Amino acid sequence: MGEVDSIELKFRIFDGTDIAHTNYASTTTVATLKERLVAQWPQDKTVIPKSVNDVKLIYAGKVLENTKTLAESRIPFGDLPGGVTTMHVVVQPSLARKKTDKNHDDIPNPKVCSCTIL
Repeated sequence: MGEVDSIELKFRIFDGTDIAHTNYASTTTVATLKERLVAQWPQDKTVIPKSVNDVKLIYAGKVLENTKTLAESRIPFGDLPGGVTTMHVVVQPSLARKKTDKNHDDIPNPKVCSCTIL
């Protein structure tokens, strides 16, 4: 069986903090990445996702689909020798809560970060 490509990724959250910095296989799904991010999310932040449904991953200006692998999402493997690819994380709480709450002040606005490839 052939060798699986891997890529070094880090994820930048709304305040510029990088989390979950490690190597990932090209066969890793976006949903798996989101699960890991939610599990490793820093608890001292003002915005904390409650589930993977609250998280969106962005690479090269595109929101990545949960069912696709990194390879299917066209993440460049081996293009940056020794480099780290940064994906951006947007936390956007479920809209269902907004419809049932009378006071929307406790729901934070989604935060978006800039993109960097080193």
